[in-house]
Amino acid sequence: MSGALHQGALLALPFFEQAHRSLADHANAWAADALKTAHAPEETRDAVDARCRDLVARLGAAGLTRYCVRREFGGALEDFDARAICLIRETLAYHDGLADFAFAMQGLGSGAISLAGSAALKARYLPRVARGAAIAAFALSEPEAGSDVAAMVCRAERQGDHYLIDGAKTWISNGGIADFYCVFARTAPGEVRADGTTGAQGISAFVVEAADPGLLVERRIDVNAPHPLAQLAFRRCRIPSDRLIGVEGEGFKIAMRTLDVFRSSVAAAATGFARRAFDEAVAHARTRRMFGKTLADFQLTQAALADMATAIDAAALLTYRAAWLRDTGQPVTMAAAMAKMTATESAQNVIDRALQMFGGRGVERGETVERLYREIRSLRIYEGATEVQKLVIGREVLR
Repeated sequence: MSGALHQGALLALPFFEQAHRSLADHANAWAADALKTAHAPEETRDAVDARCRDLVARLGAAGLTRYCVRREFGGALEDFDARAICLIRETLAYHDGLADFAFAMQGLGSGAISLAGSAALKARYLPRVARGAAIAAFALSEPEAGSDVAAMVCRAERQGDHYLIDGAKTWISNGGIADFYCVFARTAPGEVRADGTTGAQGISAFVVEAADPGLLVERRIDVNAPHPLAQLAFRRCRIPSDRLIGVEGEGFKIAMRTLDVFRSSVAAAATGFARRAFDEAVAHARTRRMFGKTLADFQLTQAALADMATAIDAAALLTYRAAWLRDTGQPVTMAAAMAKMTATESAQNVIDRALQMFGGRGVERGETVERLYREIRSLRIYEGATEVQKLVIGREVLR
């Protein structure tokens, strides 16, 4: 992997330990070999689903999904390591966006169990996640509750030794192919504040398995960069009470703790996309003949590459600072928001400029920069849109 402050130079910085450098070498070597097959310009939903399942299994066989789980239950390390997760995501995103997605969802989808699940829940689900033998999903967003999580209306009612869940969840990654979902639902009403907003009290977390009666994949959602995505319906979905994660009413805190672990890794994925676009642009500029010169000979091209290289370095430094802060037990909310905002917005700009250098070829299906252009767009929205990150940063500055 090259481009700007390439990963080898980045790893020389004091954010990292030798174990991170060894992991980066392993991930790079595996990805360069396992993900070198060219993507089809058009992939059907069934083909994407099948490729995602295969990627989870292969990531498990390579030992990479072990970084989504703690060692006690088959993971690689004693605790979550945000820097390790970021390094893996940046590497996978550089080579294959769907591989990055498959890895990230294993961690995000099972994170609530790792952080707050009972010993029995951890033993039941996490070893399979670590091996790549079970696919996980994180079901938080609803049709009317995305960024405003506290506005959720999905409910879970206790009846003896079971819960009955009613409601809907949407934009659920791995929806339709997951073996289990970490689902957030209200077990009590939230406090209605004077301004009309609802508090996050009363939200609880549960494990729902794909085969549970009353869970329906209501519709599959197709987006510009194909990956498994769905809207789920819960119609008196009946689950055992021991599938409650933590205690009732702690679901919002569990969700936020889970996102704290993985939010900086979204920035890492964006940085991986940007690095790949930059490398494609540099290679193209050096070989594309124009007016008796190469594209790289023009000062406009050189200025664009300078802007792109600087943006990538800034994003990488913010990303790994945030991950390091999290791993060393320091406050990370503002740093993670800065990293997520900067890396995703910068990657959008870098990829757009790379595509522009390719001219007409840049918008042709099958070109790497065209694929990256589609893949980066959703990262500016999911796990907190750029506008939400600005609110978070502003709030922290004024605190």
